[in-house]
Amino acid sequence: MSETTNTSSTTKWTGVQAYTLAVVCLLLGMAGGWLIRGSQSPAAAVATESASAAAPTGMGGAMNAQPTPEQLKLMADKQAAPLIEKLKSDPNNPDLLASIGNFYYDAQQYPIAVDYYGRALKAKPSDAAIRTDMATADWYMGNADAAIAEFNKALTYEPNKANTLFNLGLVKWQGKMDIKGAVADWEKLLATNPNYEGKDKVEQMIAEAKKHSAVKPGTKAKPLPE
Repeated sequence: MSETTNTSSTTKWTGVQAYTLAVVCLLLGMAGGWLIRGSQSPAAAVATESASAAAPTGMGGAMNAQPTPEQLKLMADKQAAPLIEKLKSDPNNPDLLASIGNFYYDAQQYPIAVDYYGRALKAKPSDAAIRTDMATADWYMGNADAAIAEFNKALTYEPNKANTLFNLGLVKWQGKMDIKGAVADWEKLLATNPNYEGKDKVEQMIAEAKKHSAVKPGTKAKPLPE
């Protein structure tokens, strides 16, 4: 699950800011958009990213054909079909709706996922995990503002939810270049979740963000290491 751009942001990045973010993403293995699902562990998220990165190669070193968006949707449709059938007799069941949303999220069908998450939240608005998943889908659709709004709303129900704070920090940084805000979210994450599974990674992110936040706009960026 990765996205490298966000079209809704009106912030103009300097060359050094873009360089800084690229370096940090490379150092931390985030590939420009590693967010964690609302109920997913950091280790599971890393495993998912690693599996994607380790896709086999075919003849001539070319990547094996990846599923098209249409094929991914068909797979999600097939997986979701039994739950959609159950939904006919229980149309407002938030767990069913969220599970269906998850199938489409995993298939990168984010608008459909958001629709199901939104329906689930109408029935269970206080579910911070579902709201976090909807916010990450908003981000992957290129809407940083909507994502931030939903993350913040999730935190009104669970103020110390670790994955929400993690994701909120990333979107603030990648979508808005709000390094100060990102660091504040990550520091709160560590302060309120001392046994957080991804603690080391978060500490790295905070250190790199603080290191580069002092770089003056307009400073000539150094080339990325080969």
